[in-house]
Amino acid sequence: MLRTEDNELITRVGPGTAMGRLMREYWVPAMLSSELPGPDCDPVRVMLLGEPLIGFRDTSGRVGLLQNHCPHRGASLFYGRNEGDGLRCIYHGWKFDVAGRCTDMPSEPPESVFKDKVRARAYPCVERGGMVWTYMGPRETPPPLPCLEASELPSEASFVDVVQRECNWLQSLEGDIDDSHVTFLHFGLVDPGAMPEGSFVRYATGHRGLRYSVHDADYGVMYGAYRPTGDGRLYWRVGQFLFPFYTNIPTGVLGGQILTQAWVPMDDYHTLSFRFGAMTPDEDVRADVDGDTTPAFRALRERARSMPARHPNTAGWYGRFRTETDAANDYRVDRKLQRTETFTGMEDLNAEDQAVTESMGPIYDRSQEHLGTTDAMLIRVRRRLLNAARDLVDLGVVPPGVDNPEVYGIRSGGILLPEGADWLESVGRLGPAHQEHPDLDLTPERFF
Repeated sequence: MLRTEDNELITRVGPGTAMGRLMREYWVPAMLSSELPGPDCDPVRVMLLGEPLIGFRDTSGRVGLLQNHCPHRGASLFYGRNEGDGLRCIYHGWKFDVAGRCTDMPSEPPESVFKDKVRARAYPCVERGGMVWTYMGPRETPPPLPCLEASELPSEASFVDVVQRECNWLQSLEGDIDDSHVTFLHFGLVDPGAMPEGSFVRYATGHRGLRYSVHDADYGVMYGAYRPTGDGRLYWRVGQFLFPFYTNIPTGVLGGQILTQAWVPMDDYHTLSFRFGAMTPDEDVRADVDGDTTPAFRALRERARSMPARHPNTAGWYGRFRTETDAANDYRVDRKLQRTETFTGMEDLNAEDQAVTESMGPIYDRSQEHLGTTDAMLIRVRRRLLNAARDLVDLGVVPPGVDNPEVYGIRSGGILLPEGADWLESVGRLGPAHQEHPDLDLTPERFF
């Protein structure tokens, strides 16, 4: 368990906090590019790392993130006119470009040079993988973007999806690196005998207890969660935590899956989950192999792939990517369904994850926890985060991965190995990004 003061340090991300300073050393996903659909489109409110910002796309197509309050008298730039390569405050007409420079000050006399002395706080932005990334840190020249393979794919072969969680970022992230929850929260009533022979889910539900091997890496922490298959092999689920808030989860096949999730803090109590990566096989490809699966497996797979319905985005600070299933409707838990068909009675896996992480409260007091052996990955990740934040604040040590973006090139997934085999050797062979492995079995029954 964490001490109360450590829990505060590791969860609070506002300006000036140790964890907020750590995160500002990195590029941060801030928006979807599609939220700013064209030049001079409507501005968007963006709450990011506890700071209210205004996102806009200028006449030339460039994206900017400016402070909310106009530097003149504090009116919100959200109401500004997006025109002529700048955002013009409606109060007195001052206009600011994507770099925060005041390019026009019509309320001042024509001979005034005051506009050259005024700047709005602005953060540099780049677009990659369908997302707008911003650098909010202290460097005049930002570091490189992380080499996350999932964000470097061609647009026609990739996807990106976003949901909002009403809880602290670390609560949400820890669900991704807590592999033991999968066979209970998500697959608690799954009958292993109803799953296809040789499928990952059959092995996972047939032996719900597991053991962990956890290793530090240049990018963060890697784990291998393993369980016996009953035939002299072990089923390994290999996943990663990557600084400061990324996870690669082991839902696919190691070497074939390209998938990353970013748990981006809006503030201490709200989180945006950016999920991005390679497209899964389309329906006609999956149909070709469904004859080798079972009806129970196909139903489980579709439930796992189901995406939550979302409310239309609104203009409020927390109006983006909210799910229709939430605490207000108890995540639509169906008690009859819970008694008969699913462990939770909830619609999909996202609702299940959302329910357990949000029900902890806005920020859970981790000094109340009682951690077991299957919490080894959580313990290690917390230690790495705390040490990195303290080293930055106290010693000026640059956090992991900031200046060596290539370390982020790693894949996650499941693999079957003989008992006693070196799983790290397999990760070294199959884990590196941007490699083809034509002999891998990537059929859908391998998923989970």
